[in-house]
Amino acid sequence: MDQALQKRLIEAVASTVIAHAEELTNLDSAIGDGDHGLNMKRGFTEVMADVDGLAAKPLPDALRAIGTKLVMKIGGASGPLYGTLFLTLGKELADPPTPSDAARAFGVAVAAVMARGKSEPGQKTMLDVLAPTQAELAAGGDDLLVRLKTRAAASAEATVPMRAIRGRASFLGERSIGHMDPGARSSSLMIEAVCDVLGG
Repeated sequence: MDQALQKRLIEAVASTVIAHAEELTNLDSAIGDGDHGLNMKRGFTEVMADVDGLAAKPLPDALRAIGTKLVMKIGGASGPLYGTLFLTLGKELADPPTPSDAARAFGVAVAAVMARGKSEPGQKTMLDVLAPTQAELAAGGDDLLVRLKTRAAASAEATVPMRAIRGRASFLGERSIGHMDPGARSSSLMIEAVCDVLGG
């Protein structure tokens, strides 16, 4: 992980989230309070503003700094959850990380998000993308980046027929069915952006 690659990864994740802010807002307007896209854009605009400084840090320090920015700027439920994901990755990830170390660290980070959100996979949240993606990462093997990207996108799509059990959407009951979870979508966008950069 050299500085140039680290910068490309941070830029890709941040710019992808910012570019899809309107889509995320529309998804959240259907089953939430309509601010997911705006909140995520605010957080990642802050990340983008400091991309050179973040790229110059060791990877674990950069991840923790990103997590701190997201907690401070995103607000709502997403700020603490995404903040927890990045902060835990920064704490757990070796520099440079091996694939097996990345899978282990991501597993710890997903567990931390579950604990923070008092949620688990199957409840129509970001965990319905994060957990299956972590399982795919842990499986390793050939064409891993392609499989991770495909799994993340399919997992976000799989939230459409789910009934929400956690989060603001849970108040809608049956009316939450038929809509993609915005947190699942934003998670899949970030994972796909990372895979695209690492895959060249």
